[in-house]
Amino acid sequence: MSFLDFTKDRHSVRGYTNRIIEPEKLADILEAGRIAPTANNNQPHRIKVITGPADLSKVDECTPCRFGASTVLLVCYDKSISWKRNFDGADSGAIDASIVTTYLMLAAHEAGLGSCWVMYFDPAKTSELFALPENVVPMAFLPIGYPAKDAVPTQPYDQRFALEQILL
Repeated sequence: MSFLDFTKDRHSVRGYTNRIIEPEKLADILEAGRIAPTANNNQPHRIKVITGPADLSKVDECTPCRFGASTVLLVCYDKSISWKRNFDGADSGAIDASIVTTYLMLAAHEAGLGSCWVMYFDPAKTSELFALPENVVPMAFLPIGYPAKDAVPTQPYDQRFALEQILL
């Protein structure tokens, strides 16, 4: 499958089975996140693997968007080491975390798993419940797992603007 076909095939999954992800698949997904590019190679990304009823209930307190996944990755960045642009101080941390999350999603898809980028969450509550250090900023929850049979893509997930509409 070409890369374009692969990326067109991936979609957000909003329903999962209770089948546990094999440790080697999870390790491969996390490795993809580990090697994702970051500004100046500062590697400020931090990933919390969330499993088990107690921690998953914390996710549910932060967002209604776990979709029944038994594994959730919390993607964060450490603002004390993220690269800052010297012209205006812009922080690359959120961009770095976004790149990492994209790599995680693509690796999950390659492993036959579904995922859904979730930014709809309470960051203050997330930091508190997961005892994140003050310098660590939560950016996304990423539920991953085996898609439920009724987990169909939200329409119109495959409709995109024409190339002419996005070029400046």
